[in-house]
Amino acid sequence: MSMHTILNPADESLVAEVAGLGVEETNEAVARAKAAQRRWAALSPADRALGLRRFAAAVDAAIPELAALEVRNSGHPIGNATWEAGHVRDVLTYYSASPERLIGSQIPVAGGIDVTFHEPIGVVGVITPWNFPMTIASWGFAPALAAGNAVVLKPAEWTPLTSLRLAELALESGLPEGLFQVLPGKGSEVGARLVEHPDVGKLVFTGSTAVGTRLAATAAEQVKRVTLELGGKSANIVFADADIEKAAATAPSSVFDNSGQDCCARSRLLVQASVYDEFMERFETAVKDFKVGDPTLAETQMGPLVSALHRDRVAEYVPDDAPVAFRGFAPEGPGYWFAPTVLTPQRGDRVVREEIFGPVVSVLRFEDEADAIALANSSEYGLSGSIFTRDLGRALRVSRAVEAGNLSVNSHSSVRYSTPFGGFKRSGLGRELGPEAAEHFTETKNVFYSAD
Repeated sequence: MSMHTILNPADESLVAEVAGLGVEETNEAVARAKAAQRRWAALSPADRALGLRRFAAAVDAAIPELAALEVRNSGHPIGNATWEAGHVRDVLTYYSASPERLIGSQIPVAGGIDVTFHEPIGVVGVITPWNFPMTIASWGFAPALAAGNAVVLKPAEWTPLTSLRLAELALESGLPEGLFQVLPGKGSEVGARLVEHPDVGKLVFTGSTAVGTRLAATAAEQVKRVTLELGGKSANIVFADADIEKAAATAPSSVFDNSGQDCCARSRLLVQASVYDEFMERFETAVKDFKVGDPTLAETQMGPLVSALHRDRVAEYVPDDAPVAFRGFAPEGPGYWFAPTVLTPQRGDRVVREEIFGPVVSVLRFEDEADAIALANSSEYGLSGSIFTRDLGRALRVSRAVEAGNLSVNSHSSVRYSTPFGGFKRSGLGRELGPEAAEHFTETKNVFYSAD
C-alpha cells in the first residue's frame, strides 16, 4: 500500500495523505459489491428510489463541506465548487425517479405475449478524472445505482477527497455496505484491475483519449460494456451578425473556467474576418478583467492548475516564441498558477490540434459559413462547442453540420443532468446523463410467453 500526498494547488500546503489501494483490495471490493448488488436489486423499485433520495439529502446537507474540500484538493473557486456539490445532489435526485420508471415494452406478436425487461448489469466500475471529481463521479454512480447495480469507483490520484467523502455519505444515508465503494489508488493497479475483473460488467471512464482507447481494447477481450468520455478541442464560432459584445464578454469563461481543465473548453475561438478586430479588442478587455486568484473568495473566477506537473505540461504549449496576442493576470508566489493566454497561431499549428487542458485559447479567422464549418470539423475530437449568430437559419444549419455531441447557440452550455452528454469521433463512446442514462446500465431482456 502506497501513500499519496495531496497538496493544495493554490499555496502548495499539505492537505492530506491518502493510502493507495492495490489489486488485492480491488478484488475484495468487487466481491463485496457483487453480494451487495444482489440484495439491492431484490429491493422494490420504490425502496431503491427512497435510498437514492436519502443519499441526495445527505449530500445536500454536506454541500458546504464538500465544496470547501474541493477548493483545498482541486483549487476550484468556491463558487464553482459549491455548484458542483449541488449538482451531485441534483443528479442523485433526478435518477432517484428512475427505479420506478425503467419501463419495458409489450410487443405485438402472434401466439402469445412478448415483453421486455431492463435487468441490471451487476457491478459497474467507474474511473474518474481529476478535473471535476464530484460531478463526473455522480454521472456514473447515480444512474448505475438507480438501475439496480453496485458501483466501485476509482478516483484520480490527485483528487480523491470528495469522492471518498461521498462514499461515507452514502453509508451514513443508509445505502447498504458494499453497494457504493471508492478505491483510491493508481490507475495501473486499481483501474487496470477493474478493467480486467470478470465480475465487473461495465466500465465508465472519463479521461484522455489515449488511455480510453487502451481501456476499450482490454475491455473488448471480455466483451465488457464501456462508456467513454474522452478528449475535446471544441470550437466557439462567432459570426459577423452575432452580438459581438456578448460573444466577447462570455468567451473567457468558455475556455478559462476551471482553469481550462475541461474537456468541453472552447479552446479554438473562430471569428469571422469582418469583425475580427472589433472582437479581439473587446475580448482583450474581458480576458484582462477575468478574476484569477484565491479560490476561497467568492469573486474569484479562476484558480490554479491542479499540480506543478500539469502546469509544466501546459507551459510547454506556450514557449517564448509562441504567437501570444495578450494574457490575463495570475498571482505570483506559491501555487500552480498560469495566466489566461490568448494565441493567434496558424491553422495547422500544434496548439490548434492538440488538447492543452489549460487556460490557453487559439483564435483563428474564417471567411464564410462553409469555412467556419470546415475549420470547426478539422479536429479528431467532437465533444462540444458554441455558435454565436442572430440568424436562426444559420444557427440550424451550422449546428447540424458541426460534428460534436453538445452544441450551444449564443451561450456556452454543455452539461445538464436532464439532457444527454457525450462526443463524436475520438471524444468518446456512448452518452451520459439525460432521461435514458439509467437504461444504459441495464441489459434488455426479451421474453415470449406462449399462449398454448
